[in-house]
Amino acid sequence: MSTVTDRRPVADGGTPLPVSLKQARLPRWTPPVLALVAAGAGCGIGLGAGLDSTVQWGLIAVLIFILGTFALAAGVEGTRQAKDRLATSLVWIAFLLAVVPLASLLWETVARGSKVLDGYFLSHSMGTLPDAMPGGGIYHAIIGTLEQVGLATLIAAPLGLLTAIYLVEYGRGRLAKVVTFFVDVMTGIPSIVAGLFVLSVWILILGFGPSGFAGSMALAILMMPVVVRSTEEMLKLVPNELREASLALGVPKWRTILKVVLPTSIGGITTGVMLSIARITGETAPVLLLVWGAKTINNNPFEDAQQSLPLYVFQQWQQGSEASYDRAWAAALVLIAFVMILNLVARGIARWKAPRGGRS
Repeated sequence: MSTVTDRRPVADGGTPLPVSLKQARLPRWTPPVLALVAAGAGCGIGLGAGLDSTVQWGLIAVLIFILGTFALAAGVEGTRQAKDRLATSLVWIAFLLAVVPLASLLWETVARGSKVLDGYFLSHSMGTLPDAMPGGGIYHAIIGTLEQVGLATLIAAPLGLLTAIYLVEYGRGRLAKVVTFFVDVMTGIPSIVAGLFVLSVWILILGFGPSGFAGSMALAILMMPVVVRSTEEMLKLVPNELREASLALGVPKWRTILKVVLPTSIGGITTGVMLSIARITGETAPVLLLVWGAKTINNNPFEDAQQSLPLYVFQQWQQGSEASYDRAWAAALVLIAFVMILNLVARGIARWKAPRGGRS
């Protein structure tokens, strides 16, 4: 309980008298106990009303929990604290509603994908194996994904970095506004539109065939605005005092950017690039239009069709057999693990390169 001590003089003009103002508080165990009571009440009401859906039971329990929390807090702590607890409860409920489907998806993928996920599955391709038969693997899809995403990164990362440097350090006037406008437009472009653009120019007009490189160009279009935006925000966080100090010493602006600005923001820039890689890894539409997919290993991304993990999942699920379903779930599990690793690496780099304050 919080105690506030106030000293007020007594009526006869004597010595000040301490007065303790105590504000009542609900015990710490109240929210979890109330949640259990609400869950039990929701199940009971659902069974009594003959509701078959457990989702309806959960919604009833959530409503009981919210109303119960507000009523108890209003009776014990006052209306102001009750409103605070109501807002906190709504935040926690929104968080759980977001986490539950994600956890359910991850659990389902692990449960189904682990059936065929082993060393053989990771080190073999489909070859001449019919899709309806058990066996085969995703080695060719892993190679295709790594090559396509790697080429897209080599294309988009330098262009996005240089564009962000121009917008932050040099961008003034109409050209900078035009570049910013098109970057914003490209951020919302659907992946199928990027695929259709590369298809019309690279394959239909220029006459090149499907290849991993064609898919990489579409992925680079999707990746570039993310790199520009993330790098731009990181460069803006660099204090202007560092730039001014370097320029005051007579260092040219290009060298100030190279030696002062970029090293200061390299952690955030690297994190943004890693997250943009994770964003394009799961794209299927451009790969379906431009890469086409292949059952055998193709190590050359510049010639002939090539496979990738998202396209492999789509094609295996499209076959409709039990064996292809198992391979699709296993490939989806590998894809999720790959994206998760990229996110963890990005977080690690951000923490590693985060500025640390000195001791006072």
